[in-house]
Amino acid sequence: MNFNELLNLVSSDNPRNICVDSRTVRNGDIFVAVKGTACDGHDFIDQALANGAEYIVCQQNTQYAIRNTQYELIVVDDSTQAAALLAQTLRGNPACRLTNLAVTGTNGKTTVAFLVHSCIQQAGQKCGLLGTVIYDTCSGNSSEATLTTPDCMTIAAGQEQMLKNGAKYMVIEASSHALSQNRLAGINFKAAAFTNMAGDHLDYHKTEEDYLAAKTILFSALSPDAAAVLNKQSPHSNSITKKTDAKILWYAIDEPADIIARIESMDTGGTVFKMEYAGQSAIVKTPLLGLYNVSNCLAAAGLCLAAGLDLETTAAGLSALNTIPGRLEKIEFACDFSVLVDYAHTDDALKNVLSTLKPLCKGKLIVVFGCGGDRDRTKRPRMARVAERLADFIIVTSDNPRTENPDEIIKDIITGFENYPVEDTIGRTKNSRNTQYAIRNTIIIEPDRKKAIASAIRTAGKNDIVLIAGKGHETYQIIGKQKFDFSDTQIAMEYLTTNRI
Repeated sequence: MNFNELLNLVSSDNPRNICVDSRTVRNGDIFVAVKGTACDGHDFIDQALANGAEYIVCQQNTQYAIRNTQYELIVVDDSTQAAALLAQTLRGNPACRLTNLAVTGTNGKTTVAFLVHSCIQQAGQKCGLLGTVIYDTCSGNSSEATLTTPDCMTIAAGQEQMLKNGAKYMVIEASSHALSQNRLAGINFKAAAFTNMAGDHLDYHKTEEDYLAAKTILFSALSPDAAAVLNKQSPHSNSITKKTDAKILWYAIDEPADIIARIESMDTGGTVFKMEYAGQSAIVKTPLLGLYNVSNCLAAAGLCLAAGLDLETTAAGLSALNTIPGRLEKIEFACDFSVLVDYAHTDDALKNVLSTLKPLCKGKLIVVFGCGGDRDRTKRPRMARVAERLADFIIVTSDNPRTENPDEIIKDIITGFENYPVEDTIGRTKNSRNTQYAIRNTIIIEPDRKKAIASAIRTAGKNDIVLIAGKGHETYQIIGKQKFDFSDTQIAMEYLTTNRI
């Protein structure tokens, strides 16, 4: 059997179930061996066969090359693409019946996706949203996402459900991991947006060039009648233009472009800007703060305009979105200082948020941050340098340490602080878990994140701003290989309410 024959089988009246996880295989199923972030499905073909797989789709056929009457072997050039095409076929190709929009970039993906969702709702239509924060198929019951970009099976099932629920549009966050693993194969996008690129995920992509190449995959796949919505103020956008056949829609703040924002005002209450496109203009009044969020608004506008929305509706949709979970989310509590939670977990994102808050802060700017374990280590000292340059008071803590020693992560971070002796760091962090200490009168180390949040709030005075950065919307903390309930928002509110942790 070849792959086209397998597609015909999947689209028949008696289709077979498709699995990319060998543990879920049952008798008669199709197992597609795909290479993921942590493991390679080809290593689990034996388990799939033991569980009753009747069809094996793989890229390498070494020990399985001999014809076996108990199963069919289908060898393909790219098993991840094969899995995506099979998933779409099994669900009746739902992607073909939706207007599909995507956004990629190091920072801003979630904000752009939420803004697009708001604009399409403003137009009176339903839009499914798949991204970092939620998995929303327009059923009225969204759930927390487990991956920025789900696997191809989840995407196809989600799109099928969107159609059943009356959606005509889908917006999805396209992570570099998902793009490099071809999870979006089989989906034709009407438009795709690029926000920016900064140092992140080099544990996976190894080099900045590989990281950009992964992002560019989204635009290389666009058809000539699609739109590539690109940030004119990002130097990486020029590389993308060389790899796409799509129409280019440039966006920029106060610079010549296809979509332009002209800032009229910005304060703690939000931002007002005039958006210009195709000889027309409209006013956007958004509670979102910072130039980077104006840029995110423009990226979202580009996707919506490419999808056929008019400028007035798009501007109204951008203005209608009040908050995004974990994105400069203010803790609502009556006090004379402010507490905000943000997902900033790269040096570029932390710089954007702190740069936004700095001119708005009439008192001290206090930041709590850490870095995730088993992830790109190179950004750790860079985040320290950004915090030291822009914040008045810093508390370094744990984020999601995963299988790394939290003390070792903190040690990597504080090497980025100016004139700090590394040899002292090694000695002082060796047995420092749950022990707070100062390395300078403006820099505190508190490995216990709950205590760090409490310390930051306890330190705050009139007109101060406390930023709790890194985890944003997340409701868990990963220590070792276990997830524990943990919400920065809830912890902050608990301390504000009771004055104890």
